[in-house]
Amino acid sequence: MLNLKDKRVLILAPHTDDAEFGCGATISKLIEQGSEVYSVAFSACQQSVLKQFPSDILITEVKEASVELGIKKENLILLDYAVRTFNYKRQEILEDLLKLRSDIEPSVIFMPTMHDLHQDHLTIAQEGLRAFKFCTIFSYELPWNNLQFASSSFSVVTETHLKKKINAITKYKSQAHRNYANEEFIRSLARVRGTQINESYAECFELIRLKF
Repeated sequence: MLNLKDKRVLILAPHTDDAEFGCGATISKLIEQGSEVYSVAFSACQQSVLKQFPSDILITEVKEASVELGIKKENLILLDYAVRTFNYKRQEILEDLLKLRSDIEPSVIFMPTMHDLHQDHLTIAQEGLRAFKFCTIFSYELPWNNLQFASSSFSVVTETHLKKKINAITKYKSQAHRNYANEEFIRSLARVRGTQINESYAECFELIRLKF
């Protein structure tokens, strides 16, 4: 089993809730094991927030969710790209990623899969691979956007880790209308992935590159 203990980890989240949905339990686990975890969200999706919420609500929510997972306040990085425009901003995004590489010097990256259907997610995956091609890279699972996903790597998580993920996601009141933003779905997916490796719970990743 690959040991990521004490590694410097960077999570690439196109939108503010992607880190929690894609690898929230693993984030909690890594922090518990002593890894320094950084998370960067490229957009708070202000253009698509439901009208009954303040347009910047996702900024508040991601800060609360990060605290729940154990991410240090100073390790949460929020950028301000407009949702669904990332493919027009590739060079700027790549420059941001290269600055993160220089400033943080991570050894492990978590990012969306190269098969993600959302244009913002795909751009982050493509530019993330370009910027961090000499690091270990895992792609996290977002089933509602993934027509293809190679279940090549598993992170065994406990009830405690999973509960932290669930609690973090419940901070996103503005996203509660989505059919995957609920405890039943999150637990079901964790059980399915756990069953695949004879464990109670797991999160699944595509292993893109491995450096050890």
